[in-house]
Formats: sequence, structure tokens, C-alpha cells
Amino acid sequence: MKVLVPVKRVIDYNVKVRVKADGSGVDLANVKMSMNPFDEIAVEEAIRLKEKGAASEVVAVSIGVKQAQETLRTALAMGADRAILITAADDVHTDIEPLAVAKLLKAVVDEEQPQMVVMGKQAIDNDMNATGQMLGALLGWGQATFASEVNIDGDKAVVTREVDGGLQTISVALPAIVTTDLRLNEPRYASLPNIMKAKKKPLDEKTPEDYGVDISPRLEVVKTEEPAERQAGEIVGSVDELVAKLKDAGAV
Repeated sequence: MKVLVPVKRVIDYNVKVRVKADGSGVDLANVKMSMNPFDEIAVEEAIRLKEKGAASEVVAVSIGVKQAQETLRTALAMGADRAILITAADDVHTDIEPLAVAKLLKAVVDEEQPQMVVMGKQAIDNDMNATGQMLGALLGWGQATFASEVNIDGDKAVVTREVDGGLQTISVALPAIVTTDLRLNEPRYASLPNIMKAKKKPLDEKTPEDYGVDISPRLEVVKTEEPAERQAGEIVGSVDELVAKLKDAGAV
């Protein structure tokens, strides 16, 4: 079974994001970039499936700027077998929209014919949580989102999902889309020998034109601004006083 794992290059989750003074976007100058944490979990899960003998090959794919090569090399160092980079932007500030990403991933799936796509449930830069679902719709595949446990049972994937009411276990026929949640696993650190080996693993470079996909943006970002500062709390002496203050504030 071949597993395809899309990965995205984002601002490292330890970095405090700064908005440009003119509100035109986020300042990326000299900012540390890394693999989207949810995608890192997806890579780890695909590698574990291979280690269990459920998967035979793990292919990582990234869509964005040329610098995303570093992100793919990280996936290769973790244990992916090969990688595909689709260079879809020249400016690091350009974010490819989920529908365009889904269309490109569908083209990759049509070419690679994987039996499963394992991907992060969302990217931490835009939090759209849309690409996996869009890809499932374009392919006509079943999908198991927000996965906290994945097992392969013959031609089906048994997936435990995190839902509002707790956990839900479903069985989805392969081929299928699985999007990963935080509690699925703990990604491994790439060892130095594997980092060196990753430099020799295949990494193909493509463009959207190679797949005949139009990635023209459909959305326009009008303005970016910092969230409002949280107001200081207030201690009240009783429940009645709390209710009165909430009523005055229009909260109840």
C-alpha cells in the first residue's frame, strides 16, 4: 500500500507571529520556518504504518515556494521514501488556497495512485481545515477526519475520531483520506544519519502547469491585524453580583 503525505511549510509554532505595520500580512523576515505540526504527525503515522507492514511506500508532497524543499527533506529524514515539490509560488508571503492545493493533490493522486492520503487536519498559519475534505470530494473517496488512532484491517481503515462528544470509531473503505489530530502520535526526531541519507533520496520538482491546474486566487486578503488585547478580569463577591454584571454587559 502506497501512502501519500502532503506537508506544508509554516512559521515555526514556537515563534511569536508579527503583523506588518501596514496590515498587509504577516512579517516573515528572518523568521524560523518548519513543517506544520499536524503534517509532522501525519508523516509519523505513515512511517508507523510502513513499519507495521501495512504500507510499502511513503511519498511526501509539498506545494508552495522552492524553500519547501527543506520541509520535504525533514519528512525524508523522518523516514519517507521520496518526495515531490510542486513550486506554485515565488514569494514566501503567497499562500496557496485550499481548493487549489486540493486540485493539485488530486492530480498527484491520479499520477501516484496511493491507497491512502494521510494529512494534517489543518495548517497552523491559516487554520482553514478544508484541504482534506476538498480532496475527498474531488476524488470521491471516503474520509476520516480528526484521527486519534488509525489501524488497517484488510481493505479498510479503522479510525478513531475526536468529536465534540468524545471519540467516534469508524471503518472507511480504502482508498481513503485521513486527517490527523494532535493525539494521534508523537513525531520522532530525525537522527543525524537519517538526515544525511535524506539528501540522497529522490525529490522531484514539478509545477502546477505540469498537472494542468489553475491556482489563481479566489480570495483577497483585505487586512491583517493583531487580535485585541485581553481585558483584565474582575473578582466578584457572589453569584448574584456575577449575574448582575453579566446582565449589565449584555452577556446574558
